[in-house]
Amino acid sequence: MPTAPAIETHELRKVFGENTAVKGLTLLVQQGEVFGFLGPNGAGKTTSIKMLLGLITPTSGSAALLGAPIGDRSVLARVGFLPEHFRFQDWLTAAEFLELHGQLYGMQPGDLRTRINELLERVGLSDFRGKQLRTFSKGMLQRIGLAQALLNRPLLVCLDEPTSGLDPVGRRLVRDIIHELRAQGTCVFLNSHLLSEIEVTCDRVAFIRHGEVVRLLELASLDSGQTTVTIRARGLTTETISGLARWGKTAAMETESLTLNISAETNLPEITRYLVAQGADVFAISPQRTSLEEIFIETVGKDGGL
Repeated sequence: MPTAPAIETHELRKVFGENTAVKGLTLLVQQGEVFGFLGPNGAGKTTSIKMLLGLITPTSGSAALLGAPIGDRSVLARVGFLPEHFRFQDWLTAAEFLELHGQLYGMQPGDLRTRINELLERVGLSDFRGKQLRTFSKGMLQRIGLAQALLNRPLLVCLDEPTSGLDPVGRRLVRDIIHELRAQGTCVFLNSHLLSEIEVTCDRVAFIRHGEVVRLLELASLDSGQTTVTIRARGLTTETISGLARWGKTAAMETESLTLNISAETNLPEITRYLVAQGADVFAISPQRTSLEEIFIETVGKDGGL
């Protein structure tokens, strides 16, 4: 029997008065993948997540989580969520906070105790289990929030800016946990402005503009896609430069350097051998593949803003 998608939406729309926050979101996210949800500020990303989780009601359209209509309580019990702007009960200790949420999930006491110990250890807060959340730094609160999102062993985890306020060590921790979740078959739906983190974490991304998907991208394609190469060499004759056309298109040229767009980095050794055979003195060949940030700006516009 085929597995239902983790998230499926069709023309999902949300209007607040005269403001259309989400124009018409149509999306399909499979179980077991890490999916990036990208767009400029005001693109409707957080509103979309809130609709999926039943926190606000859509104006129109349809959506399902794990094969069930949004709002189904039995399905929401298998979903974890870390919001961008969280407001935790800061008078509780870390352990009490997780215990409260475990009780809300209906977890059995013995299982809950074991799970709390596991997660406090995993997010590096075991030594702070008896400390009140009001004493925590922003990064520590982000970590305990992540533990809360994983408490119920979810099949789908929605993370809205999970690395906000984290130092490089904390960001690495979140990245490693996301990789573990993928290995376990858990779907991670990730909204982040840190495109470098998205690039090394996600399988696919959707670019959102005005509440609509304007582009879907498999991130594996970045590794095998077009590469821009800067060649610094002396003795580049007109004939030599013309011969480079078999590998790509010359984008820019100066006296002793040129920029070439090629289809794959694997062509670089052959290009180097060709230049040397033509008598050119090669000083450097510097490849630079297209980054996710460049694709983001190209897709949503330079005025999109992160």
